[in-house]
Formats: sequence, structure tokens, C-alpha cells
Amino acid sequence: MQDTRHAVLDAIADGPMPGPAIADRLDVSRAAVWKHIEALREAGFAIEGGDDGYELVSTPEFGGEAVEFGLDAPFEVEYHDSISSTNDRARELAAEGREDVVVLADEQTGGRGRLDREWTAPSGGIWLSIILRPTVPPASAPAFTLAAAVATTRAAREAGVDAAIKWPNDVLVTHGDTDRKLTGILTEMEGEADRVSWVVVGIGINANVEAADLVAGATSLREETGDVNRRVFTQRVLEEFHELRSDPDAVVPAWRELADTLGRRVRVDTSGGEVVGEAVDIEFPGTLVIETDDGPVRVSAGDCEHLRPV
Repeated sequence: MQDTRHAVLDAIADGPMPGPAIADRLDVSRAAVWKHIEALREAGFAIEGGDDGYELVSTPEFGGEAVEFGLDAPFEVEYHDSISSTNDRARELAAEGREDVVVLADEQTGGRGRLDREWTAPSGGIWLSIILRPTVPPASAPAFTLAAAVATTRAAREAGVDAAIKWPNDVLVTHGDTDRKLTGILTEMEGEADRVSWVVVGIGINANVEAADLVAGATSLREETGDVNRRVFTQRVLEEFHELRSDPDAVVPAWRELADTLGRRVRVDTSGGEVVGEAVDIEFPGTLVIETDDGPVRVSAGDCEHLRPV
């Protein structure tokens, strides 16, 4: 959102303000104020104009400018009603040198998860990708996946969903012996041996979506607690993520607190073979420690399955 347009919203958020007063406050013309008001109305903001001036009545439920308004994190939001992949678009913007941009969509038509698995992303979800340019070595990049999982789980719990994290990148809701996937996270990066050029953190959240529209084994916020305000939910995810990326030492302890994998018997398929045992800890930047019959094994990447107790 343009800075001036944002300032116009702030000016009318707490009550009516005449156009001339807004123009004087922002040092712009009255015509410019009117153009910004009209642009905001087109974006879905309900703005009334009366004798006392302009007043913000309500904000849209979703959209780029809606998410930016009141967002306590330094992200610019590029919104799409429909897009093939927010991660693909984020990589394009990263190649142009952009950073701290969130590509947000109501629907994805070509979404994918880890190992290029299909990820259904129908209208009503929250599909977003965050472009970062962190000053970290590539080996530390997995920590951003952990931070995204923590941020999403915290937001889900605030919304009344008893969510937890499955290593390395899923947010689940457990029903009895069944884990249902609420969120998938796909982190991609480009860099050299000693530094990262950019990181794209893709987060796909099944928000106001019917279970019938999702792949088997998935659930949604709608199914668990009813429809949520996607604007507010997205803001909470971005705010929590920003707080964690600003304090890397807090990421692993926060992940441990919300983890469903720790203490579980697991099977992890890795490039070096299968590892089976009890998941006992996680180490920075995301290494899972598994206690096996032959002793502890540390796994940095793999496909994890939660097993029933022996």
C-alpha cells in the first residue's frame, strides 16, 4: 500500500475527518485525498462521507491492502485473487532484488508441497510466500521453516484450534489416532557457499475451505472451529514470523513447545535410508534427533511419519 494511502486510512480510522483536514495533515491536495479514498473503496474498504468528513466503517475480509492495514510487521503485500503458485511469483520478485514482500492469494491453481507433491489450494484459503534476504549462511536457512511453523501454529491456537507441529514443516490437528494436515510449508532459497541471496518461505493454510475440497488427510480452520477472519489470521502469522526471524535464538525453544513429533515414535525416510526410533529433540537449525536401537541419529532432512507406540 502506498504510504500516503495508508496515512489516509489512519486518519479516518478513529472517526470522521474532513477532506481538507486530511490534505493539510498529509501535505497533499484535496484532489489527491479524494483519489485515495476512491482507490480504497475499490479495494473493499467501506468509507462513508458526510458533513463531518470521511470515516472508515469497515475493512475488507481479505486482500493486500486489507492485510497491510494495521499490520505490525514491515511487509509489503502483493495480492492475487488467483495465481498458479505464490512461491513461483515470489522467486520472480526475489530475482528482481525485492525483499520483505508477501505474495498472497485467495486461490492457487498450481500449488505444490515438498518433493513436488500436489498441494490443493482452493479459494478461501490463505496461500502466501514471504521473500527474505537474511544475512545467514545457507546451513541456517531451515530455521525459517521452523519459524513459519511456529507462527502458523500460534495463530491457529489463538483462533481456537489445537494445532501442533510435525517435523519438519507441517501443522497438524490430531483427532484420536489420526493426524490431519492444516498447513504445509515449503522453503526455497538461492545462495552461494557462505551466504544466502534470498529465501522464499511459502505457507499454505487451509482456512475457510470445506474438507471435501481438500486432499485426503487434510483439515481446515473452517472444519475445526468455523470460518475465521482471514485478514486478521494472516496478520497474526506475519507478525509472529517477523518476531521470530528477528530473534533466531527463540525459534527452536518455541518449536519444541509446540511440537507434536517430540516424544513420538517416528519413521523418517532419508537419502541415506530409513531411520526409526523415538524423536527426542530438535537442534538448530532444524535437525531432528532420533533415539534408535543403535543410539541417537541426527536427521537434517527427510519425510517423517508418526508411528503408533510399540
